[in-house]
Amino acid sequence: MFKVTFKFENSEDVSVFAAFGENLLEVARKTNVAIDAPCSGNASCGKCRVKLVGGTLDSKKTRHISDEEYAQGWRLACVSKICDNVEVLVPDIASAYRSRMKVADLSSPDEIKIFDDLKGQVCEAGIALKNDMEVVSIKMDVPSLDDTMPDNERLTRAITEATGMQIVRIPYAVMKKLAVVLRESNFDVQVVWRKNANDVFVYDVLPKDKPAVVAGLAVDIGTTTVSAIIINMLDGSILAKGSSGNGQIRYGADVINRIIESVKPGGSERLQKAVIEETINPLIDTMCRQAKISHNSIYRMSVASNTTMNHLLFGLNGDSIRTEPYIPTFFKTNSMYTADIGIKTNPCAHIIVAPNIGSYVGGDITAGAFVSMLWNKPEFSLFIDLGTNGEIVFGNSDFMFSCACSAGPAFEGGDISCGMRATDGAIEACTIDKETMEPTFTVVGEEGTKPIGLCGSGIIDVIAELFRCGIISPKGKFIREGARVRHDQYGIGSYVLAFEKDAGSVKDVEINEVDIDNFIRAKGAIFSAIRTMLSYCDFDVSMIEHVYVAGGIGSGINMKNAIRIGMFPDVPLELYEYIGNSSLVGAYAMLYSSEAERKVYEVAKNMTYLELSAITSYMDEFVGACFLPHTDASLFPSIVD
Repeated sequence: MFKVTFKFENSEDVSVFAAFGENLLEVARKTNVAIDAPCSGNASCGKCRVKLVGGTLDSKKTRHISDEEYAQGWRLACVSKICDNVEVLVPDIASAYRSRMKVADLSSPDEIKIFDDLKGQVCEAGIALKNDMEVVSIKMDVPSLDDTMPDNERLTRAITEATGMQIVRIPYAVMKKLAVVLRESNFDVQVVWRKNANDVFVYDVLPKDKPAVVAGLAVDIGTTTVSAIIINMLDGSILAKGSSGNGQIRYGADVINRIIESVKPGGSERLQKAVIEETINPLIDTMCRQAKISHNSIYRMSVASNTTMNHLLFGLNGDSIRTEPYIPTFFKTNSMYTADIGIKTNPCAHIIVAPNIGSYVGGDITAGAFVSMLWNKPEFSLFIDLGTNGEIVFGNSDFMFSCACSAGPAFEGGDISCGMRATDGAIEACTIDKETMEPTFTVVGEEGTKPIGLCGSGIIDVIAELFRCGIISPKGKFIREGARVRHDQYGIGSYVLAFEKDAGSVKDVEINEVDIDNFIRAKGAIFSAIRTMLSYCDFDVSMIEHVYVAGGIGSGINMKNAIRIGMFPDVPLELYEYIGNSSLVGAYAMLYSSEAERKVYEVAKNMTYLELSAITSYMDEFVGACFLPHTDASLFPSIVD
C-alpha cells in the first residue's frame, strides 16, 4: 500500500492509502476528493488535471498536456496509476463546481423578478396557489381509569370530530413520539395534517405552545447543478434558497456516463450518495440555518429533474434508458418518501415528482413547460431548455410535442480544450474588433478576476464574433492571420483570447478549430432538433410566434449571437424571452399548489414525445446544421457580413 496525499490551494491536505496500480481518479472519488471529470475518466476531456509535487506516478503523456506542462508536473488523474507514495496538488478550479458555479437560481433581483412574473402567470391562468396542509389545534380529554382509550384512537377520534373524516392515517414517525408529546402538552396539541377527499394524513403532533412551521422543499436537480428553495406551505413565501454543483459531476458530465457508472458494482449507491449526501442534504442544512427552522419542519418535497437524474436520485437502475427501446422504470410516481432515500426532512415528507415524458425529456421540462404557460396560449410557441442536453417543446393550447437532442457537454465547457463551467475565471461574454481582432470580454467572478477558460455563453459569443469578423469560415476554419491567430505543427488554427501573462492559468486561453468543430456539432444538434420537430408537425420556422429560453446557460446567452451561429431560429429578437430556472419555478408551483400539481400531470399527459433517432430526416437536418450558420443560408436571412 502507498500513501496518496491530495493537496489543495485553500484547504487542508487529505491522505489515503492505495494499492499498487490503482487509478488516481478512482482513489480521489473513493476519498471524496472533488476532481472534475466531465468525460468520466475516458481521457477525452483533459479536465482532471493535477500537479505532481512529490513522489512518482505511472502516468502516460496525453494530447491534453504539453511537453512543458508535463515537465512542470501536470498530469491527468484519469490516466495516472499509483506506483509509489505520492503527493498531488488539486487545483482550485477542479472543485469549483461544488459551490462556486454560476447557477440560474434566485440569487439575483432579475431571477427573482422572473420567478414572481411566472408565478403571477400561473395565478392568471386560474390556478389557485394553495394546498391542503394545515396546522390545527386539537384538545382531547385526558385519559383516566374510566377512559382508557389508547393515544392513537384518542387522536383519531378528535381529528374525526374536527374534520368529519372517518379515515385518519397516523404514520410510524408520529406514533413514535405521540405518547410523550400528548402528556407533555396535557393532550392539548397542534396537529399538522393534510386533508384529502377521503382521509386525513397526520404529519406531526406538536406542543400547543411551540411555534409551528410548516415548510416545503422544492428542488431542481440538473445534471450539472442543483437549485433549491424552502417555502412556507401556509402562505407560499420563500424562507431560504440555495444552489450548488451536482456532486455526481465527477462521474461524468452527461447522463450516459452517469448511467454507465451506475451499473458498475456499487455505482448506483455512489451516485445516489453523491446527489443526496453530498449535494441535497448539505443544501438543506444551509437553508434550514438561513430560515432558522428544524429539518423536521419540512413536511413535503417536490423534485423536477430529467429522467436519468430521477432514477439516480431514487437508486433505480437506469441502464434501460440508454438502450433501445429506451424504457425508464417510471414516468410518474407518487409513492416516494424522503425517509426512503435518506433526505434530511421530516420522515413523513412525501416526494412529489414532476412526471417524465420520455427517456430524455424529464420532469424538469414538464415543470418548465407548465410555468411557460405554453399550454394555455393560442400562439405557437417554442420552449428550449439548454443544459447538458437540449430539450425542446413546441405547441400551444391545442397540442404539444417534445424532444431531446444529445448536444453533448459542449454547453457546459466539455469537449472544448479551454472550456469550463460557469465558475470564477470563465469568460461569459465576448466581442471582437473586426479590424484589429482584439477581444473584449467579461469574466465570472469579482472585478479583476483573470480569465481561465470559456463557459457556454462565452463560447457562443466567441464563435459568433470570429464568424462575424471573417476570422473563421462557415466551416469553422481560420481564414485570417494576425497576432492572435496561430497554427500548431499539425496546421490546426487557434485564436488566443488571453495570453499566459494576462490569464489566470499556466497557459494561454485559446480556442482552436477542433473546439469550434465540436461546438458547431452541438449547436447543430439543437437547431436540427427544432427543424425536425417543426417539420414533423408540418410547420416551419416562420410560424413560431414566441420562444421561451430556460436554464442556467440561457441567462447569459446573447440571442443574436445564438442566431448568428445557427443555433436558434432566425425569428425577430423580440420573440425571444428568457424565463430563468423554469424547472425550479415549476417545482415550487407543484409543491405549494395542489391544483398546479394536478395541472403539471395533465400537461405531461397531453405532451407527445418524439424520439428523434426514429425520424429518418433528423440526420439530414443535423448534417445541414453543422455549418455557420447553416448550409441553407435562406434559413438565416438576417445574418449579413
